[in-house]
Amino acid sequence: MARIPESELIFNADGSIYHLNLLPEQISDTIITVGDQDRVAKVSQHFDSLEVQVAKREFVTHTGYYKGKRISVVSTGIGTDNIDIVFNELDALVNIDFVSRESVAPEDHISLKIVRIGTSGALQQDVPLGSHLATEYAVGLDTLMQFYPLVETGYETEIAVQLQLALGIGFLPYCVKGSDLLREQIAFDMVHGHTFTCPGFYGPQGRQLRLQPKVQDLIQKLSAFQYENVQFTNFEMETAGIYSLGRLLGHEVLSLNAIVANRISNTFADNAEQVIDDLIIKVLDRI
Repeated sequence: MARIPESELIFNADGSIYHLNLLPEQISDTIITVGDQDRVAKVSQHFDSLEVQVAKREFVTHTGYYKGKRISVVSTGIGTDNIDIVFNELDALVNIDFVSRESVAPEDHISLKIVRIGTSGALQQDVPLGSHLATEYAVGLDTLMQFYPLVETGYETEIAVQLQLALGIGFLPYCVKGSDLLREQIAFDMVHGHTFTCPGFYGPQGRQLRLQPKVQDLIQKLSAFQYENVQFTNFEMETAGIYSLGRLLGHEVLSLNAIVANRISNTFADNAEQVIDDLIIKVLDRI
């Protein structure tokens, strides 16, 4: 195995990985990710015991035990640019020897189980406020996968091509399916849907304040888009990046969405925090 140079794999003075500030022994192979750093404590407050609390920038990690199972909770911040940092460093913590700076042998590869708990807005009238939605396919409207050799199935590529035509945009999105294993294990009684990952909260999600979005009627176009039996139910800002890096790095990954807004009916849940808390407990009991 080739040695990874210091400029590529950066350690802090204590030997921890650069952004997450973690040592390999400080994370579990079962991980919950959240966008909001304050949400880490809302998950770990349910732990029976807490052994690790590490924070650097927007990246907060708590590791502890819930009903005898060791679990880590990590905040990612918003957007697939942050997902690029978090997923590469989580993978490095378990699949790179920090002493030799070499990747572990293929037979020693550790596959993490990673479940995202996030908020999302619905794109279909019949996706109710307060529901919990598990993403099957995610389409990235960002450019992260322009920099990685993602291999899509023919079906995934066709979804991306048809979406590009429907939106009239000058770039090809990417499309990736999440973990069937985790979806069956954790989300068997949730709404199952398909998710758009957007590179911003305002224009890329069709919101208009003082700037007019370049793609006119974006919400209507996204809501109406359908390819065979795939119709998109919601959008947010991380899932496609999570699914893509999970596939590339060999991890089982699932994105779960607390539906707190409906962009078709222009409504927002008045009990959004309770919707999220209910999803946290459900995931902890099933992960």
